[in-house]
Amino acid sequence: EEVVEQLTWAQLGRHNKPILFANINGYWDPLLALIEHMRTVEFLPASLNIDFLVAARVEDIVPKMREAARKAAEAERPMAVPAERL
Repeated sequence: EEVVEQLTWAQLGRHNKPILFANINGYWDPLLALIEHMRTVEFLPASLNIDFLVAARVEDIVPKMREAARKAAEAERPMAVPAERL
């Protein structure tokens, strides 16, 4: 239910954060396959570009979240104007 809610919120523009699946022992494999199928048959809009993070081990969860946070921070940085254009 929570995953579907986050998908809905992303579609409504309420957030653009990645969604992490702690896919320990492949628990979420069926749902991830369904989501991929939904994308393939265009049930999910192409404009809905949600970043799914999948951690197969507990030890991978924090590093994946840190990497996602780093990428988000980089994306929010203003672009530098080259000195010759100033």
